[in-house]
Amino acid sequence: MDNSNPPQQITLNIIPFTPPITSGDFAFYLTKKEQHYCPIHKDDIKGMLDGVIAEEELEYGNWLYTDFKEPQEDAIILHIDLLEHPHFGSHYYRYLLAEYFTGKVAALRRNFAKELELWIHSQRESTSDYNIYYQFTLKVQYARVTSGPELVLSFDGTTKVLKKSVREIGNIDTELYNWILYKGNLYKWKYYPVELKNDLGNAYPILSNKLKPHFDIAFESTIPRNRYNPHYTMLDLVYKKFLNTPAFKAVIPISEIGFLQAPADLVSRIEGSSNELLFGYKKVGTDMHKAFRAHGPYMPIPHPNVVFFFIYHTPDKYTAVNAIYEYFKNGFNGQWSFPSMDKYIRQPFDMKDASNSIAYDSIDTAVDTVKKRMRNFEKKDGVEYFAVYINPVPKNTADEEDDEIYYKIKEILLYEGISSQVIKSENIYKKEVLARLQQAAQKERGEAFKEKQFHLATFKDPNTRQQIYNQDFNTFLPHIEVAILAKLGGIPWRLNRPTTNELIVGVGAFYSATKKCRFVGSAFCFNNEGIFKGFDCFGSADTKSLAASIREAVGKFLVANHTASRLVIHFYKDIGKKELQPIVDTLHTLGLNIPVVIVSINKTASKELLGFDMAYKEKMPYSGTFVKVGMSEYLLFNNTRYDALSKPKQREFHFPIKLSISSTHPELVADMDSVKLLIDQVYQFSRMYWKSTSQQSLPVTIHYPSIVAEMFPHFTHNRLADYGRENLWFL
Repeated sequence: MDNSNPPQQITLNIIPFTPPITSGDFAFYLTKKEQHYCPIHKDDIKGMLDGVIAEEELEYGNWLYTDFKEPQEDAIILHIDLLEHPHFGSHYYRYLLAEYFTGKVAALRRNFAKELELWIHSQRESTSDYNIYYQFTLKVQYARVTSGPELVLSFDGTTKVLKKSVREIGNIDTELYNWILYKGNLYKWKYYPVELKNDLGNAYPILSNKLKPHFDIAFESTIPRNRYNPHYTMLDLVYKKFLNTPAFKAVIPISEIGFLQAPADLVSRIEGSSNELLFGYKKVGTDMHKAFRAHGPYMPIPHPNVVFFFIYHTPDKYTAVNAIYEYFKNGFNGQWSFPSMDKYIRQPFDMKDASNSIAYDSIDTAVDTVKKRMRNFEKKDGVEYFAVYINPVPKNTADEEDDEIYYKIKEILLYEGISSQVIKSENIYKKEVLARLQQAAQKERGEAFKEKQFHLATFKDPNTRQQIYNQDFNTFLPHIEVAILAKLGGIPWRLNRPTTNELIVGVGAFYSATKKCRFVGSAFCFNNEGIFKGFDCFGSADTKSLAASIREAVGKFLVANHTASRLVIHFYKDIGKKELQPIVDTLHTLGLNIPVVIVSINKTASKELLGFDMAYKEKMPYSGTFVKVGMSEYLLFNNTRYDALSKPKQREFHFPIKLSISSTHPELVADMDSVKLLIDQVYQFSRMYWKSTSQQSLPVTIHYPSIVAEMFPHFTHNRLADYGRENLWFL
């Protein structure tokens, strides 16, 4: 850590509070008398049922219920000490919060974790078609950061609610309804209460993405920006208006300090050298974009002969295809220039034989055309082939079949041992502008009009080129070419650290809405150079296949390194015994009684728990800062604010990622030095993302397998092609 940087003042969105009561009498019931009754697990009041209720009398042997109100008939009265039974205390505090906010905000809901959501109406942002609501969550937790109960106040964004009621809407496919706002409460449509069905004039649908097109309501476009300041502003407003009041404090006695400043002993920072990367000629840099352009790749593409070919829709031949050919071959000269491929990634753009390229006349025939051509594709020994696919299907197409074409072509190429790079034609040129100019030219020239000459002329002419072609395409080219380099076996950059040989398994996941199940991808890394081996994918319930793939990777690692000291797994969620046990059994089968360390990494950045540097105008903590927020839980801030002079771009204000660390050998995670090394490893792997030259917050050990898991359900085969298991084809 650079001591010359101004010290941070990390404030967490946690508000400590004192229990309103330390103990009390509570009424419990063996059955759930009403929907709002809270289920209480016997372990939440451990020891209190002894000699009072037999375990077999409890529902499923585990549960009893309370509404936290005055006793009714058949009530079982227990005197509960809330300090001795903090889990029960948390249930009670949630009840108090719900009671207090009823009628004080526009709507309330208990989320899947039973925490309280508050919906606050925004009159200013609402329109004649819909109301806008700000969503906040009040989470109750116990002794995660302090020694007592804590409130976590989080801002979850906004929601649109249609101003037309279900009755006013009338004839519509009701399966499109998901959540309904009814008299200050939210209900799932398929589980609506009787009173809602009898009063549809007061039932208003939440505008999901499926519903929006039916009412001509546009989808929101997300522009990357600094979210720290807006989030803190929203949290502070709710704190001042709803929480820091005598009425609220009479119910939940929150601390006078408000949001908690993280104690110094819970805040650490990774060494500054973890930001350093090696580029061409072993030059050191921290800014991937600038350093790569200045020094080139750490290791260029190893193949001596690489031949590129295009796959494209025939109408794009003299427009998108011609443009990309020119950009790769000679560089880009738009608003800002960009070098040719041979200068940027040190790889000549060689097509040799243009007849290798594949054109299809109709989107409907694209897959069959590519499949047929690949059957007769003649490969030469010693030549590596690479396809550039110009995809004519718009990003926001509503036609799912058209969207599937990309995946089908990708899979065909994989089984031929060929990597590919997709580029959307809509990002290259404006089809509607070209059509307008072409129509005018045809009208003017009549029979003398030649389409090919027209397209080539419009590209060469600076005036028409500016109208038709994306003048900011230089922002796409670094990401495209770095991905091509990595897919062809080059190393764009690596960590400026001594090489360490350690078996690291990354397991990421993606939920497929079409397949209605979750897929997990795995990736294996044998060192900290970012070189991966053995990608695979399978259903999330298939724990045996995951264990088998790990067994294969461990075997390869032992062949190369003879021994292994431990196995580190970066997992996309908290790992359960069901998932861990087959892995431990696999190691025992191999005769390896080594520790297994699991670093659980949430795939999405944390919005629930945040830290703000109050000493910095933009409020984002320094990159590499991590804060202990639980027994073995940490917030890791991963961004481009490396020092006091850093000026992060708007897209680089990443929210933190949340980590939890566990091990089959608990002493490993009790040692803070070991924990720091594990967090440092996560931080370093976030710098190895080769799909872009922009800093990422998520490590590639989670990111790469997640991308594989997202693509795999679209493939027709139930196993990845062997070529796809050893290659970064998915970048």
